[in-house]
Amino acid sequence: MAENRLEPSVVVIGALNVDAVVRAPRLPAPGETVVGPRVNWHGGGKGANAAVAAARAGARTELVGAVGADDQGRSTLRELAAEGVDVGGVASLDDSATGVALIVVDLHAENQIAVGLGANADLSPEYVGRTVEARLGTAGCVLVSTEIAPGAVIAAVDAAFRSGVPVILNPAPVIPAVARCLGSADVITPNAFEADVLLELLGGDASGSREKRWAELAERAQASVVVTLGAEGVAVAQPGEPLVVVPARPVRAIDTTGAGDTFNGVLAARVAAGDGMQDAVALAVAAASLSVMQPGARGGMPDFEAIVAFAGRG
Repeated sequence: MAENRLEPSVVVIGALNVDAVVRAPRLPAPGETVVGPRVNWHGGGKGANAAVAAARAGARTELVGAVGADDQGRSTLRELAAEGVDVGGVASLDDSATGVALIVVDLHAENQIAVGLGANADLSPEYVGRTVEARLGTAGCVLVSTEIAPGAVIAAVDAAFRSGVPVILNPAPVIPAVARCLGSADVITPNAFEADVLLELLGGDASGSREKRWAELAERAQASVVVTLGAEGVAVAQPGEPLVVVPARPVRAIDTTGAGDTFNGVLAARVAAGDGMQDAVALAVAAASLSVMQPGARGGMPDFEAIVAFAGRG
């Protein structure tokens, strides 16, 4: 059975949003309007979602990011604090609005998302650098996602790299700043499309099989590359090691929004707890599988006991 340790902490740097979710018969085509019966509002943002997932998985979790000094921002911080996330590193910006994600979910639980970054785009590298550095003394893992200002991504990865704390980089979306960070990340967690973009950024050969491409990306980045594949699970490519596929558990998916954030948060929690990569990935896949069974990015995020039971390790 995996051991649940509360120390050291996970430091998450990423976006905080409010999600407006419409469930519709299908995803809209270009120029098409689709209609759903209602709008549901949820807390969101890749950084905030991953922080909640890590906290529910038992990690002491600190979040660095930005919201607007508005009602949405204040509500967002209250929700996160209620989840046990330390929001002392989240700036409230007077001249910015809290980020908003507009999400459509179809009858097959697939989603389509547009994000207005708001305060996330105004997160300064200087603020991130000093705020992350102040939290690295007891950190066991730093998780960075890219829905924030590019300079803030670089500042977060650089601060962690200098300290020797393991860095997980979630390049969703892939932005030019990611190329600057690839040599400093210990683990990179793209989806299949993002993995190909990263390989091209590193001058790799994108013409081979996907398994060959992922292995080449790991070699070129000199990092563990964990490719998320939705219902297929994940593939783990490590330099000099055979590719390993960890399948997802079959579940009845209601809403896949936030599954990747759940995976990243739990992966960071288990890396911070000292798990090896294969064990950490297996628990993160179990958590992501569970997360799609409830609506909303955070609705189905499981606690540690549920993750262990579902993974068959209890």
